[in-house]
Amino acid sequence: MTTEGGGWTVIQKRLNWSTNFYRTWNEYKAGFGDPSKNYWIGNDALHLLTKNGKHELRVDLQRFNGQKGFAKYSSFAIGEEGSKYKLSVSGHSGIGDSLIHHSGMRFTTKDQDNDLYSSNCAVLYKEGLWYKSCHHSDLNGLYAQSPIQDPKYNTWRGWFNEALKRSTMMMRPSV
Repeated sequence: MTTEGGGWTVIQKRLNWSTNFYRTWNEYKAGFGDPSKNYWIGNDALHLLTKNGKHELRVDLQRFNGQKGFAKYSSFAIGEEGSKYKLSVSGHSGIGDSLIHHSGMRFTTKDQDNDLYSSNCAVLYKEGLWYKSCHHSDLNGLYAQSPIQDPKYNTWRGWFNEALKRSTMMMRPSV
């Protein structure tokens, strides 16, 4: 990746509908998909990559009309499985912040409800992700073939409240 000087590790990618992101705890733990297409690196890998030193996160997004935007976080870390892969993120810049709301939260999947909502947010929105009381970002949600406005699709509410054509989450050590 050559973005902003390179050195990025892609941790999530959505390009189309061909990969189902509505998966179990163990599938998100191990990772799935094809890094050149649709992909989740795995929560164990995320923890190992971020446990030592400071890291930053960049989220690249594209709408169906071709417009691109990004959000960047100067600090990003994921806890170990015992913490339920607790998210720690801060230092936002770029387009609207849809992730800080979930900082300090645990990862939730269809078979492990770790959010604060009365129901399982992962079941409601057909994905696995960090949730407080459901979402402001839904990058692992269902993939739509158009910019439909429905919260169960892959969205980043701080930018536009519509399904996205593409998303990529990537991290690297901070300078």
